[in-house]
Amino acid sequence: MSKSIEQFPKDLSSPLIQLKSSVEKNSKLHIKELFALEPERFQNYSVKFDQLFFDYSKQRITKNILEQLVALANNKQLTQWINRLFSQDKINCTEQREAMHWALRLPSEYSKFPELTKQVHIQLQRMYTLVEKIHAGQYRGATGEVIQDVVNIGVGGSDLGPHMVTHALADFKVKTAKPLNVHFVSTMDGSQLSDLLHQLRPETTLFIISSKSFGTIDTLSNAQTVRQWLEKALGKHDRVVKSHFIGVSTKAEKMNEWGIAPDNQLLLWDWVGGRYSLWSCIGFPIALTIGIDGFQQLLAGAHAVDEHFQNTSFERNIPVLMALLGIWNNNFLNIQTHAVLPYDGRLKYLAAYLQQLEMESNGKSVQRDGQKVELDTCPIVWGEVGPNAQHAFYQLLHQGTQAVSCDFIAPIQRYNADHFTYVENAEALIEQHHLALSNCLAQSRLLAFGNEALDVKELEKLPIYKQYEGNQPSSTLLLDELNPYNLGMLIALYEHKVFVQSVIWNINPFDQWGWKKVNRLLISYFQF
Repeated sequence: MSKSIEQFPKDLSSPLIQLKSSVEKNSKLHIKELFALEPERFQNYSVKFDQLFFDYSKQRITKNILEQLVALANNKQLTQWINRLFSQDKINCTEQREAMHWALRLPSEYSKFPELTKQVHIQLQRMYTLVEKIHAGQYRGATGEVIQDVVNIGVGGSDLGPHMVTHALADFKVKTAKPLNVHFVSTMDGSQLSDLLHQLRPETTLFIISSKSFGTIDTLSNAQTVRQWLEKALGKHDRVVKSHFIGVSTKAEKMNEWGIAPDNQLLLWDWVGGRYSLWSCIGFPIALTIGIDGFQQLLAGAHAVDEHFQNTSFERNIPVLMALLGIWNNNFLNIQTHAVLPYDGRLKYLAAYLQQLEMESNGKSVQRDGQKVELDTCPIVWGEVGPNAQHAFYQLLHQGTQAVSCDFIAPIQRYNADHFTYVENAEALIEQHHLALSNCLAQSRLLAFGNEALDVKELEKLPIYKQYEGNQPSSTLLLDELNPYNLGMLIALYEHKVFVQSVIWNINPFDQWGWKKVNRLLISYFQF
C-alpha cells in the first residue's frame, strides 16, 4: 500500500483517524461474526430504490464505521461538491471545463437550465431523425440501396459505453423495415476491420465516426481504411462520403474537412467527458438498436438516479454508500482490487466499461491543488460474467491469498416479458436464469461466511485444502429486470460512485492526462 494509513493527518478529531482506530478495533472481526452480533443485519444494510435493490450487509463494516464514513464525507464537503457537479461550475479544474453529463439526460421540460436543456434536446432530436430514417428504410446509400449494416468506429468512451449497452439490451432490439445490424470497431491495428469488412456490402453499409475531438488516431485510421474500401467499390465521389458516413464530435469544422454532410453531423460539447458520453449522440448505435423510446428510457433511468443522488441522505444514498464502502476497503482494509461479477451474459462488457469509468477517472496521483495524494486512489477494477468467472478465477477468491472486494450484479427475472423472442423455450430458460441467480447469491454467501455457509456434517474433519476462510467483502445489486430504464440506473450509480470517491481523495475525475501525452511519442515512433 503506497499510502499507508500511518500517514494520515495527526489531528485526532479527523474522521480518518477515527476510521483508523476502527480498523484496529475491528480488523479481526469476521463477516459471520458481524451477522451474529446483528441478527437483522440484512435489513439494516440494504436499500431499495425504484427497481433496484442494494445489499451491502456482507461488507466488513459496523454501524459505527458507517457513521464514521459518513462523517468523512461531510468533512470533505460532499454535499457542496454534489451541488457543484449539478451546476455549471468548472469542476474539471485541469481543463477548465464543466462536467455536465447529467444534463444529457434531463427531461425536455426541465426548467432549471432551460437553454442548456434546449441545446441538448436539439442534438438528440437530430439523432432521432436519422434513427427514424434508417429504421424506416428511407436512408439510402450512394447507389440508392437501403442501409442494412451500421458500423460504429470509435475508441474508449466512444466505443465501450455504446457497445456495452447495445449488447446488454439486445432483447429490446426494435423491428426495422429491413434487418439492421450494428457493429463496433475500435482497435487501431485493423484486426476488427479485417474480420468485418468481408461480411459487409459497401452499398448497404453506413459508418459512424464517433470521436469527441475528431482527432483520435485510432478512430481516424480505421475511418480512413473504410473510406478507401468504399471508394474502391463505389468510386471516388463526394456522394459516397456524404451518404455512407455520420460524424459525432465537438468539432464541426473537422467533420466538414473530412467531407461529412452537415445533416449527418451530430454535435456534443466539451463538457461531456468521453467515458460519460453514451447519453449523448455518442449513443447513436444504442438508439439504432433499441429505438428512440428505449433510448429515452435509458436516459430516464439515469436521471432518476441523478435525483436520488442529489436528494437522499448519505445513509440511504446508494452511490454514496458504494463509494464509501470502496474507500473503506481500499484505504483502510488494504483491499486493492475490485471484481465486477454480473450474473447475466448480456452484461459481458460491463466490467470493461467500468474499468474505464473507474480507473481512467480516479487513477490519479495528484490532488486538485497540485500536491501528491495523501491516500491510495482507485483500486484495480476487473471482472467477468459470473458463471464463467466461477470456472476461471473464483478459486483465487475463495482460497487464494489476495483480499478482493466484489460487486455481484443480477436481474431478478428474465424471459417472461413480451419482448422475449424465444417464447417456445421460455420455461427451460427461466429455470436457467434462476440457476444463475442462485449461483450469484450462493457465491456471495460463501465468500462472506466461508465454511459456515456449507451444509457439511463433521466440518472439522474436512482437510484444510477443502475449507473456505471467507471474509471476502461484497455488495449485491439486484435489478427487477435488465431493461433500458434499469440499465440507465445501474450505469449512473457507478458514475456517481466514482465522483464521490474523487471528492474523498481530492482528485479530478474528469481529466485523463495519463495517456494524452503518448501521442507525441507515437508520432516519433510511427515516423521511424
